[in-house]
Amino acid sequence: MIDLGISKLALIGAVALVVIGPEKLPRVARTVGTLLGKAQRYVADVKAEVNRSMELEELKKMKDSVTEAARDVETSIQDGANDFEKSWSEATAGLEGSSSATDHGVGSFDPLPPVYKHPKKNWRVKQKAMPQWFKARAGIRTRTQSGAARVARFRPRSSSAPR
Repeated sequence: MIDLGISKLALIGAVALVVIGPEKLPRVARTVGTLLGKAQRYVADVKAEVNRSMELEELKKMKDSVTEAARDVETSIQDGANDFEKSWSEATAGLEGSSSATDHGVGSFDPLPPVYKHPKKNWRVKQKAMPQWFKARAGIRTRTQSGAARVARFRPRSSSAPR
């Protein structure tokens, strides 16, 4: 890279002062500074993108290795299950004729699924979305009143009317 020491920077500054002039030099220096900052941010973004792509490749390799290991485990479990089923069928081959296993329901199962039972909810009634304790704490009305009932409730009572 370019080796810029203090002496070289001073020489560049003196030449810029002579060429550009003292009136425009601060504005040019500010512009050069902002352009340099943008260039540094762009380089940092490119580096971050390259790092992200490298990490993504590593993650893809790791994912492939994990899926391959999962397949190996699945095949070994299936092989073990097949071996178990064979040994189980061999062990229970002599028990199929005995009546003691079927009397107690050890080897039997119910072929019909359970019957659906309705939860006995009245779906026509609106379900409340806000809990009652929150309505009470917030001062929200929980019961509705008709307009006539509200007028009767809040009408001032005269002293001559019987109660």
